[in-house]
Amino acid sequence: MVAVSPDYDSRLRYAWRVCSVTSLGLVLIGIAGSTLNVALPSVVRHFHAGAFESGWILLSFLLVNTASLVFFGRVADLLGRREIYLTGFALFTVASLLAGLSPGVWFLVAMRVLQAIGAAMILANGTVIITDAFPPDRLSQGMGVYIGTLSVAQLAGPTLGGLIAETAGWQWIFWVNVPAGLIALTWGAVVLRKMPRGPREPVDALGNALLFGALSAALIALSEAGSAGLSSPTVLIGAAVFVVLVPLIVLVERRAAHPVLDLRLFGGRLLAFANLASFCNALARAALILVVALYFQAARGVDAFTAGLSVLPVPVGMALASPLAGSLKISPYFLSIGGTLMSALGLGILMLTADPATPYWIIGVGLFVAGCGSGTFLTGNTTQVMRALPRGSLGVVNGFRVMIMNVGIVISVGVSLSVLAGSVGPVERAQVYAGTLAKLSPVAVGQVMHGFERTYALLFAVALTGTLFASLARSQSAAASLDSTSR
Repeated sequence: MVAVSPDYDSRLRYAWRVCSVTSLGLVLIGIAGSTLNVALPSVVRHFHAGAFESGWILLSFLLVNTASLVFFGRVADLLGRREIYLTGFALFTVASLLAGLSPGVWFLVAMRVLQAIGAAMILANGTVIITDAFPPDRLSQGMGVYIGTLSVAQLAGPTLGGLIAETAGWQWIFWVNVPAGLIALTWGAVVLRKMPRGPREPVDALGNALLFGALSAALIALSEAGSAGLSSPTVLIGAAVFVVLVPLIVLVERRAAHPVLDLRLFGGRLLAFANLASFCNALARAALILVVALYFQAARGVDAFTAGLSVLPVPVGMALASPLAGSLKISPYFLSIGGTLMSALGLGILMLTADPATPYWIIGVGLFVAGCGSGTFLTGNTTQVMRALPRGSLGVVNGFRVMIMNVGIVISVGVSLSVLAGSVGPVERAQVYAGTLAKLSPVAVGQVMHGFERTYALLFAVALTGTLFASLARSQSAAASLDSTSR
């Protein structure tokens, strides 16, 4: 039997306390997102929002959060990870309070932007804090619990969102974040120790500005392409701006003394394909709860609370699979591949059974399998990437990793909504977002079901592509990880 040193035990106890803090951060963000996905029709009806405004209640958060992740990963490397992380809690909490007081839909969108900045501070640093706290041989377990808490948040979120929308009112969708944010901020201030800062190097302001501009242009163009068409001025201008800015970013970042996006860090095979697999998983996973919640409300005519209960198999699968995958003596490489295959299987079931008369148990099985696949993949992929990184680059590379996932999330939500609603006219499209299509236009339900079929088919194809990328994300580091886990 191998003796365990007191220092090791002390580090492990601190690591699990850190895990509780970072898990609270994921709970806060996970509940905020999943409650709104189910309760969106209630918010839309309150503000009498059109299809464009409805989409941007979701997309504004995702866009700003995605475009600022690398920036806050770099800032935290320089100014202190603990300080930036706790500031994120505070900003997210204040923005949630103000969002519930919104007098109009565009004020709500502005508060969603502030929420996104706070969430970026949290997401860009949580995984790095976990990686720094845990001994390398226990990192998979900590990462499994950390990612599993997001699943628990997504488990509670849909039911909570439906219940709040039907009883307390849409404002409480945001106000429920306030006490949770205060608890997370207080516990984080007590538990987290100061972490060593990087050298006092200037932030790459020009690189950050170009990166934000390119991402904003690309994501706006992609989110509008499905509904407005490829010839839309918004799509054409956004695509043109993106094409112009990408080579500028490469040129500026190669010449910058301290680039926000060090392109040399992403040239290795493992990081390149692991990030592509993560992008595909996010693209296939992100819109699933939103699309299925709209299916139950728009096609089956159920209320928000019932729709929230109906999508629970997804987060249940994630909540069960994430910690289980982390505890298994299996290489993260194989966990990633297995997770993408399960996700594709679940989406394939939904694609083949998309119909208002499909028995719920069939839909539930598809949702559960897809959830298990995502939970398994996230644990394996995150552990695989974080083990392969040099300590000095954890912040910026993790920010890039989460940014890639969020790009997938933004595209998933924007394109899925466009494909789904593109099967009906403008009037029926608004009824889909408001969740009233089954009651006001029952004839159009058959038309919108074609949109659901196409949406599931798209997500299924993306999940299969993710399996290919996950299988290619193997390097000497992955082989060493496999050897160590088999001993």
